[in-house]
Amino acid sequence: MGASVMDTSVMGVLALELAAGSVPATAALPQAQASSLLELLARDLGKLVPGATALELSLGAAHFDPAEVLRPGWPLHRRLDELRQRAPGREQGPRVIAFSADEQGNIPLPLVADAGLAGGQMRVLPFLLSGPAGIIDTLRDSFEEILLDRGMAGADTALLAQEAFSARIEHARYLTVHDLTAIMAMQYQNQGLQKLWPVIETALLAPDEEEWLDQPPEPLLRYAEGGVQIALLDPAAWQQRHAGQLPDDVEQLQRAYEYFQARQRQIAAVLEAHGIPVTFAYCDNRADVRESLKA
Repeated sequence: MGASVMDTSVMGVLALELAAGSVPATAALPQAQASSLLELLARDLGKLVPGATALELSLGAAHFDPAEVLRPGWPLHRRLDELRQRAPGREQGPRVIAFSADEQGNIPLPLVADAGLAGGQMRVLPFLLSGPAGIIDTLRDSFEEILLDRGMAGADTALLAQEAFSARIEHARYLTVHDLTAIMAMQYQNQGLQKLWPVIETALLAPDEEEWLDQPPEPLLRYAEGGVQIALLDPAAWQQRHAGQLPDDVEQLQRAYEYFQARQRQIAAVLEAHGIPVTFAYCDNRADVRESLKA
């Protein structure tokens, strides 16, 4: 199903860059506001990319952390596509469809964001532009070229989003998922996680391939078969792997090992935020740690 979404759709997001300290009070919009926002999205995208109005537009009117979009198999967009295919009116030409909270304020499961990933400065609303493969193939490059450089949402679109979600929004812009991937790669670089990014990118774009993070002093890990194994080193194995890079002072050595363990936990949390399963493989100082991750 993941491949079919990519083949027959342009996957994108409306990215809301929040003012510092701003947290949206509303998780998902009611139908009336969702429909109003959808109309503005359709207008904006039609202006940005001529021909976009020939495609069907579907919007998930709930906001997510970018990591929830950037997961192997694109599950959020895949669920949006499943909802779209079940919606009525498929034989009546290109539709514009908003999926939103119901009249009681209940949010359907595909649009429930991970509460553990709340609080970031960027929140994203997923959308799909769907149509025949020939039209999608013709327009996909245009979306990739135009949205990253010139994809600012209209002022009234940003204002409606701000009022509807009860959040202070500094910028609202349209991105393809590949644009979002590039932005997140830069953010991870700024956060000192650039060496981990190739692992996440492989899981997203080439999930059947293998990727290693093997760059001391970073933890050792291997991505393969949809998951990541992290080498869990005891103190002796850690000292053996990092020989020549460690302090001689016992207290400093202890602090360095504790930092290494914290780094492992941080990396595991980032991978799991991207929906990549993580397991730890115990390695003592007698083991070939790379071989232990292949077992």
